[in-house]
Amino acid sequence: MTLEPIGIFRTESKFPYEARRQATATGAGASGEIQLFANRGFEQAIEDLAGFERIWIIYHFHRNDDWKPKVMPPRGPRQKRGVFATRAPYRPNAIGMSCVRLISVDKLSVTVEGHDLLDSTPVLDIKPYLPYADSFPNAKVGWLEEVEEAGWSVEISPAAEKQIAWLEENAVTQLRGFVQGQLEFEPLDAKRKRVEVWGEGFRLKYRTWRVIFKAEPEKKMIQVQAIETGYSKEDLARSEDPYLDKDLHREFFKLN
Repeated sequence: MTLEPIGIFRTESKFPYEARRQATATGAGASGEIQLFANRGFEQAIEDLAGFERIWIIYHFHRNDDWKPKVMPPRGPRQKRGVFATRAPYRPNAIGMSCVRLISVDKLSVTVEGHDLLDSTPVLDIKPYLPYADSFPNAKVGWLEEVEEAGWSVEISPAAEKQIAWLEENAVTQLRGFVQGQLEFEPLDAKRKRVEVWGEGFRLKYRTWRVIFKAEPEKKMIQVQAIETGYSKEDLARSEDPYLDKDLHREFFKLN
């Protein structure tokens, strides 16, 4: 069996910790683009696709070199589950599937929204989503039924909302979805999250940014209070810029 990619997925998310836990888990959110390869007849293959609201993307988990028969899902108690009872990427054949919202089709470019893929993901196939065939809203979800009841509500303060909106205007478009995905289930689990105690609350790390939040475990409520730069004043004064984002942090620092 030989599978040949039909294109490459392009998005801001580059690292596994940035990937959403299921494409539609946190609303519309992240946008991305399937760039189909030229000279393969794919211009004809995507004719008539633009009329669909949602599509399935079949792809290769290119960041995984091995598989595991038992995995620790990002949601629920710290209990390993059989990989075939999860959507984990550590599979015998590293194939993923995501149902995403189709935004536009332009020649060899397919723009989508609400995905959970990483940049440079090899795309294997595209299929239209068919509600009459693909939707079973009352189907049981096994061990996940208990997990879905354990979700936390995530509230973003006006100050933090203003900061996130400014960052989105300046190309940091994945932060909102990352915050929601990380904090709506087991938000204080430092073994599975990039979270730490910070002052009287907690701090979540996203690339070179830091999300400050408070938690009310009794109510299962999270309040995101502020976004902060991960650089110190001394760091921002240095010319070295390995992530090529210090200018943005300097502007953010002035505004905040």
